[in-house]
Amino acid sequence: MKTIPCIIKNKGLKIIKILIIEDDPELALILTNYLTKFDMEVVNAEDPYIGLSLLTQHTFDLIILDLTLPGMDGLEVIPKIREMTSIPIIISSARDDITDKVIGMERGADDYMPKPYDPRELVTRIKTILRRTHAVEEKIQKPVNLFVADQKAHTITFKGELLELTAAEYDVLLMLVQHKNGSVSREQLLYESEHIDDESSIKNIDVIISRIRQKIAKIDPEHIYIKPIRGVGYLLTDRV
Repeated sequence: MKTIPCIIKNKGLKIIKILIIEDDPELALILTNYLTKFDMEVVNAEDPYIGLSLLTQHTFDLIILDLTLPGMDGLEVIPKIREMTSIPIIISSARDDITDKVIGMERGADDYMPKPYDPRELVTRIKTILRRTHAVEEKIQKPVNLFVADQKAHTITFKGELLELTAAEYDVLLMLVQHKNGSVSREQLLYESEHIDDESSIKNIDVIISRIRQKIAKIDPEHIYIKPIRGVGYLLTDRV
């Protein structure tokens, strides 16, 4: 069995990398030649085992999978793909049994195209799926750090604005930032602060927290970022 790579020149656009697992070389060539017109780099595998091997060696954006394959049915290939990657899978099949479509989608496929179909529709399906999946990935990959501490300058910014903190307030907020989304006890806030007297009352921490909250509220009065944990202490969160 052979693979047919087809690489196009990058004209400043992002190349979409497609893996086609299809044992019909004529159809694979037709799809490859058509998809390359739309800034897609295509690799074709006629054998499902070669396709699975390619997934371990290269990064793809999407897979086009036939169901009637030599050595392994396409419905069995889907869970093996899902063990390695969550990239979208479009089933491309001449089998018209609705059961195949249902099983394929249940096992992790994202779309089902019955053959024969117009390659133009395939391009539309690819772009639609990738717009959706890439939008989700961007949300996941771009966490927002609302609180940013500069320990060299002894400053903390919130939403890009500098908080005017006393030394004790800086110590307390820094510890909360360092343990973001995790609770910190009042005792830890008291005894690990460099600028709070060890003889101070635990209640002093509550007073300091109140002052910090007021300063944060001047920038964002709609949300509470420092939350009390009953019987423990406080928690700082970016989740609103």
